[in-house]
Amino acid sequence: MQQAGSTFSPGEFIGNRSTLVLLLSNLLTIVMALMQGWDVSILMWIYWGQSVVIGYFNVHRIMDLDQFSTQGFRINNQAVEPTRETQRKTAVFFAMHYGIFHLVYFFFLFKDASLDGSVSFLGAGVCVLAFYLNHRFSWRYNRARDRERVPNIGNIMFFPYLRIIPMHLTILFGGFLGGHGTFPLLFFLLLKTAADVAMHVIEHAMANRVQRQLP
Repeated sequence: MQQAGSTFSPGEFIGNRSTLVLLLSNLLTIVMALMQGWDVSILMWIYWGQSVVIGYFNVHRIMDLDQFSTQGFRINNQAVEPTRETQRKTAVFFAMHYGIFHLVYFFFLFKDASLDGSVSFLGAGVCVLAFYLNHRFSWRYNRARDRERVPNIGNIMFFPYLRIIPMHLTILFGGFLGGHGTFPLLFFLLLKTAADVAMHVIEHAMANRVQRQLP
């Protein structure tokens, strides 16, 4: 087998379809937030939903792998072979760990952030649905890449954390400072969109770099 490209080149992912669809999903959220005068507390619910969607499709991505590498990947401090059992254990561990993290986050939001009114609730649901469709498209769009290469299953498991941490730090930062008013709302929406798109591009560029070509 040959190594994939050794250079880190996110540029090829900036204009691809999955990135553009992600940008459109964020723009939809921006438009709805400005039209309905949302504050950051509503956006925190939306982006929590987006994070859950990211984790959901990552489990599918792990289980869809035909071939994968376990180089540098360990379970219970033991090296593992690239078997179906390893694939299943990795998917289950990720789902449990990622799920517990978001369950705790849910109770935090339930206590401190509210969705007041049916309009806000419906609008938030529409935005989460848009992100679901976006990530479903991205998963299907990039699935062929995984099947043409031998990705490292450990990297795939950890990529969602790399993806969502900057996004949620942005939203939490906005929540602590207060998100009322058009300017702070627009500022944090644009900041979150930039973080989201940047981490999406970096994630796929890194995945392309570490994957090995099939013979």
